[in-house]
Amino acid sequence: MKPACSASLVSNPFGTTITADDIRETLGFFDAWEDRYKYIIDLGKELPPMDDDKKTDERLVRGCQSQVWIDTRCEGGRYWFDVDSDAFIVKGLLGVVLAAYNGKQAEDITSFDIDAYFEDLDLIRHLSTARGNGLKAMVDRIKAEVA
Repeated sequence: MKPACSASLVSNPFGTTITADDIRETLGFFDAWEDRYKYIIDLGKELPPMDDDKKTDERLVRGCQSQVWIDTRCEGGRYWFDVDSDAFIVKGLLGVVLAAYNGKQAEDITSFDIDAYFEDLDLIRHLSTARGNGLKAMVDRIKAEVA
């Protein structure tokens, strides 16, 4: 079910002060994937904490190796996502995704070429198959929420 849109202030750096272009640029500075992984994990530390009462089966993303929760709200015609995971690298991957989607309108989310974004980051080939499938499940869940 698509969340109702209301107007209120949102404080989350992803999609606002940390954008997809910022992540592309920063990851481009690193030559070694070990440094890129550290950066991605650090992105996860920038995620605002999700309230434990939001960590419900309804918000749990199926298809992820780790536990991932996504809560969607629409405020002022823009979609915001509260997310969490029990794995540090997955929280970082959520940050990468939110940089592209958070604070955007539905049409911007559905039209954003997430595959090209991941390709630019050279991300998929450096993830295990299970992590790659989980990343796809996160993206699919967000797109379904705004469709």
